[in-house]
Amino acid sequence: MKSLKTVAIAALAFTLFSCGGDKNTDTIPTASTETTTTAAESAAPTTADAATYDPNRGLGKHENVDVSKFDPAMAAAGKKIAEVKCTSCHKPTDERLVGPGWLGVTKRQTPEWIMNFISNPDPMIDVDPELQKQLELCLVRMPNQGLTDTDAREVLEYMRQIDGAK
Repeated sequence: MKSLKTVAIAALAFTLFSCGGDKNTDTIPTASTETTTTAAESAAPTTADAATYDPNRGLGKHENVDVSKFDPAMAAAGKKIAEVKCTSCHKPTDERLVGPGWLGVTKRQTPEWIMNFISNPDPMIDVDPELQKQLELCLVRMPNQGLTDTDAREVLEYMRQIDGAK
């Protein structure tokens, strides 16, 4: 019984320390430039910025995402991230699970909108009428998965692959 308590305490301590925030910088790979940001800089504007909401770009710092070339390696990395953080709620088809399926998302939304939404969904859910309708259907708010800019770009590339980018 004593060893069971020791194992439980060790597991709890490991969990608490392994979930700590890290202040590494992340690089967003693009065809022409690379941008370095910290996790604190990647936060999207608050709902106070609803007046500046652009339905083509969303709310956030991503303004010009270069998707002129498809990057299979980036898509493969995005698929791995999605398998860990996204596929419990989203399918790569048009079938809704908890959240909507991803098939066709890159044809309905701009790369900037997708990057801003998956990087920090809360401010956009609060102001975007389409996301609010989606919330009424799904009944579950998309959680912020803490994706870095690089993670978000790789997931976007995976979404583009789902939609036939080559």
